[in-house]
Amino acid sequence: MSIAVEIPDTPKNPPPKQVGIDLGINHLATLSDGNVLENQKPLRSLLGKVKRLNQALSRKHRGSKNREKARLKLARMHYRIACIREDYLHKATTWLAGTYGFVGVESLHVKGMMKNHKLAQALGDAAFGTFSRFLATKVRARGGKVVAVGRFYPSSKTCSGCGAVKATIALSERTFICPSCGFTLDRDLNAAINILNEALRLSASGA
Repeated sequence: MSIAVEIPDTPKNPPPKQVGIDLGINHLATLSDGNVLENQKPLRSLLGKVKRLNQALSRKHRGSKNREKARLKLARMHYRIACIREDYLHKATTWLAGTYGFVGVESLHVKGMMKNHKLAQALGDAAFGTFSRFLATKVRARGGKVVAVGRFYPSSKTCSGCGAVKATIALSERTFICPSCGFTLDRDLNAAINILNEALRLSASGA
């Protein structure tokens, strides 16, 4: 026998803090309030072991028991890397969801970014797509709000002080210097502040 009982939803009180998040390779996330989440880079840290296991696998004869043992060792290493990455992303996004009730994030075209072979491994190691998915789910579960800023919004080129937009900014420029007002700030922090401001504007306009 089963009994169905209707229980009213418990009111959710999201944290009052607001934040903009700039994702990157050097740091996984730079927050508009100055906090930084480091990129653990589990694949990069264990890449030497992965290469050695790949080499050992390639030396084994196809169909042999030793080749199957080598294949399983390599598979276990990739599983270990995936677990390290996912564990860190869960912890990071749980902290963010418990700290901020309004989150502005970049809407990244991850598949397009992965076509850059020089950055593909680092991007895959950072797992921006997984981070964004975990974050959105957890923030909304706590009653908070996530607003994605369009990927064509020039967050890195815009001065968070006066709003002027630079024509170009090289990847090597780690400090943003505004040509109009002289405002100077860490490039990623400047972008995170702009992302928060744009997310708040979009939210207010109902976009």
